[in-house]
Amino acid sequence: MDLLVRNIIGEGGFGCVFEGRMPDGKAVAVKQLKAGSGQGEREFKAEVEIISRVHHRHLVSLVGYCISDSQRLLIYEFVPNKTLEHHLHAKDIPVLDWPKRLKIAIGSAKGLAYLHEDCHPTIIHRDIKSSNILLDDAFEAQVADFGLARLNDTAQTHVSTRVMGTFGYVIVSFDSSQPLGDESLVEWARPLLIHALETGEIGELVDTRLEKHYVESELFRMVETAAACVRHSAPKRPRMAQVVRALDSEGELSDLSNGVKFGQSTVYDSAQYSKDISKFRGMAIGSQGSSEFDTSSGDYSGRINHIP
Repeated sequence: MDLLVRNIIGEGGFGCVFEGRMPDGKAVAVKQLKAGSGQGEREFKAEVEIISRVHHRHLVSLVGYCISDSQRLLIYEFVPNKTLEHHLHAKDIPVLDWPKRLKIAIGSAKGLAYLHEDCHPTIIHRDIKSSNILLDDAFEAQVADFGLARLNDTAQTHVSTRVMGTFGYVIVSFDSSQPLGDESLVEWARPLLIHALETGEIGELVDTRLEKHYVESELFRMVETAAACVRHSAPKRPRMAQVVRALDSEGELSDLSNGVKFGQSTVYDSAQYSKDISKFRGMAIGSQGSSEFDTSSGDYSGRINHIP
């Protein structure tokens, strides 16, 4: 099957993403994996077969692949409304409102819960971030790039991980020899989230562009769930199914709270807290440069293997 590949629409640790067209005119996204994974054709096909069997409304579907010498292409369905990163950080676009943000969080959690607990074999994403959460025209989230860590072990992701058991847990660790930078957001988030829960000052964590247009009870659920997800002790972190129930207002938060109570914060003095909140906002919410939407162009024509 012939495939026409044109403009670059994204670039990340695993390779470039191009906009493509099938012979019938259907739009697709084509990810060209970086060379040098050392993986043979048989191993690559085996991993692609696993990914291709994953189907969920909140996961981007793989529809084909191409192998040519050392080049590896993955063909995905095209999701038209760019990424969460774009809608959070791009200039001169409407502010993403609270209902959409909550819907995106719930959809992303549902996609990850399926990978962790319902597909066989289970898949650990290893590089979840806002640029890997694609949005359709209704702002429904679709998680991308799952399974790619196994296809290309040389890719530079922002953390190193170690899978624990079969529950989908991942131990997140950072290289202690390197200075903590923007990629270590979780290390900043943990104490800030806990402090907000203990003092009740959860509004301090909110994007100021929302201008208090959010539901406080939903925000509390989101903050408490996030705090549980970044606990130091990985076995005490919730499963993704618990996260879905918590965000979707279907479950009790008692199994996530781990004894946190309001009004008992000893983590920060007020001056340090204000200082760190400003840095947190700059890292997590503030405008950033991104290579996700490079508009440079290139052409590629090749044959792909269609996945039924």
